[in-house]
Amino acid sequence: MAADTPSATRAPALLLASRFAEFTGWMAQEAGDSDAALRWTGEAAELARVGGDPYLGSYALVRRALVTLYGGDAASTVALARRAQSDELPPRIRGLAAQREAQGHALVGDERDCLRSLDRARELLDSDDARSGTEPVIGTTHVSDPAAMTTGWCLHDLGRPKAAAEALDQECRRLPPHALRTRARYGFRRSLAHAASGEVEHACTIAGELLAMMPAVPSATVNSDVRRLARELSRFRSSRAVRDLQPALAGVLAPAHD
Repeated sequence: MAADTPSATRAPALLLASRFAEFTGWMAQEAGDSDAALRWTGEAAELARVGGDPYLGSYALVRRALVTLYGGDAASTVALARRAQSDELPPRIRGLAAQREAQGHALVGDERDCLRSLDRARELLDSDDARSGTEPVIGTTHVSDPAAMTTGWCLHDLGRPKAAAEALDQECRRLPPHALRTRARYGFRRSLAHAASGEVEHACTIAGELLAMMPAVPSATVNSDVRRLARELSRFRSSRAVRDLQPALAGVLAPAHD
């Protein structure tokens, strides 16, 4: 469309294409193809630049940082996220970048820098400028308080599972029923936090409800937490709740066959 459109009206087509490319990058990551996710995210940034959006390229850094986060590369996650926190950028992008930086710090147990980044994220995402934008929302639209949810996520990685479970309990209750992928993403983190804090039966109850919806929302990123949950629960094999859950866990994690 952009190629066949007069230059005066080309920008909206390019910006629309950039949004599609950014979403395609998400779907590639959810399908387990990190290389394709990075390619599409780069394509989105270039389309946005040509279309006159100076900001989406910086959000692409936040997206790339999510890929490195799931790859366990804390240093790259922090470095990429910091590059997307320039004062010239909109508060929402800076806030999402600060969240990602916090997750990177949590991976290596750096509680001070993690909590500092979360405070910065909360301040930016709660600002009037972040909430009053007229453009399509960048990032999640289903999580009402992204900083609070990310705090729960980070607390688990920081070795504070009880506090993580409390935070995730509260925030997961606020998720809309139709947001299946989001409920699965944070719900398995919630289950993992409960398991790590010794509440094994409750963790299994949470996970059992989530596993039932997984065929409808297959996700490589969610599966990474399902694997972590399976490893955590393997420490409690004497529990009947764990034994009853294991077939469903194995079914989700089994490789798909054509």
